[in-house]
Amino acid sequence: MKMTFYGQFVAGEDQEAIKPLLRRNQAFGVGAVLDYSVEEDLRERRDGRSRTSAAEKEMGGAEQKEKQYQAHQRFGDHHGGVTGAHTYFYTDEAKCDQHMETFLRCIDASSGSSEDGFSAIKLTALARPQFLVRFSEVLVKWRRFFLQMATEQGQAGRAVLEMKLEVEKLQETLANLGIVTKAESQEWFMGESLGTSSTVDLLDWNSLLDTRTKISKPLLIPNRQTGQLEPLLSRFSEEEDLQMKRVLQRMDVLAKRAMEKGVRLMVDAEQSYFQPAISRLTVETQRRFNRNQAIIFNTYQCYLREAYDNVTGDMELSRREGWHFGTKLVRGAYMEQERERAAQLGYEDPINPTYEKTNEMYHRCLDYVLEEIKHRRKASVMVASHNEDTVKFTLRRMMELGIHPSEKKVCFGQLLGMCDQITFPLASIPLGQAGFPVYKYVPYGPVNEVLPYLSRRAQENRGFMQRANRERDLLWKEVKRRLLAGNLFSH
Repeated sequence: MKMTFYGQFVAGEDQEAIKPLLRRNQAFGVGAVLDYSVEEDLRERRDGRSRTSAAEKEMGGAEQKEKQYQAHQRFGDHHGGVTGAHTYFYTDEAKCDQHMETFLRCIDASSGSSEDGFSAIKLTALARPQFLVRFSEVLVKWRRFFLQMATEQGQAGRAVLEMKLEVEKLQETLANLGIVTKAESQEWFMGESLGTSSTVDLLDWNSLLDTRTKISKPLLIPNRQTGQLEPLLSRFSEEEDLQMKRVLQRMDVLAKRAMEKGVRLMVDAEQSYFQPAISRLTVETQRRFNRNQAIIFNTYQCYLREAYDNVTGDMELSRREGWHFGTKLVRGAYMEQERERAAQLGYEDPINPTYEKTNEMYHRCLDYVLEEIKHRRKASVMVASHNEDTVKFTLRRMMELGIHPSEKKVCFGQLLGMCDQITFPLASIPLGQAGFPVYKYVPYGPVNEVLPYLSRRAQENRGFMQRANRERDLLWKEVKRRLLAGNLFSH
């Protein structure tokens, strides 16, 4: 394995073993995103089902849940069919603390391995996945209710951030539906200092979520499509409240260590039924730690239909609150599994219909972030892509917008063992210089424990071989050029 797949895609077994590779890359100006790639079993129980929480019982169980957020035996193992990422799975809170310690060691290793390096973390390693699914459902229902009310106020077709609800009409709607009295809703708005405004946009609406959790009775939100009232719990159970606090505490510990060590944290994206919660928790951490620079980076998967709305919403929040927006843009790693799950459970496929649409989405999101960098300089982006057209698009737009590589607001990333013909020419190598900040995503861990990660690299074999052929052709072209020039061993 060390001579084949492991040697190609994994840097070494531990923090010491990876140092030669990291030093070699650093000599060529290539930094590292360290990723401890040991994986664990996904399921809480071997039959693929998970325990019903007190909150789910209060809602009436799984039959009341959104289809996308239901536990399903077939998909109990959420790394099945996934080719681009690795996973951690919940057994108990002590295990989450162990994962946190692993990430702390990874941060320490990043600090000693590359200048301005990154350490990757996964939130499913730091929290019970069932809690993340449930929190995601609450966030999605809350947002959907806002969109329904905006449509009723004649704002269908507008961009999400341009939708503004008139407070008076909103309060009347809430009262007429029997959701809350006018006095209660007035308390919401005053509690969030929104009483001075005559309108509420999506970001204001999201900020009401914390106020809503203090109300004693469950909210029943009307689903306009079905005509049914659907429960949206007004509060988490004690157990879930504790889980929320614990995951934020763990992220707090990791972010503080990262700041101490001069390392940035890259929060990986995961499946769409976890992602709303992961993004919300990441934004909460960004609000605290990204005051002076982007320390915490959130990941946006551009194969999702809602990617642009997610990027623009979080960016606007960072503008209003004055913190630095940090993002990694990827196409996405879970397409096969997401599509199969949506078909099996009967909900809308969250993925863009074609690869071309995903490319358009990627470039649209990227252009939005680059414009922000030009105008405010309070955003940073990692273009995590093996796509040469996307890299060329980024370089062209940086030149047009006057964003210089030395500002280090735009960096590039590729996986270790893949697309070196993109990575190294971009790097600030002593011989000639493009000078762009560029990183390899560097997995490490014991051979037998990173086999799940390697199996997914093997599943990518067809795409990898196509890229390998491209690299081989480029190498032969360079060898021939040097032979004809009579300088085979010069640069």
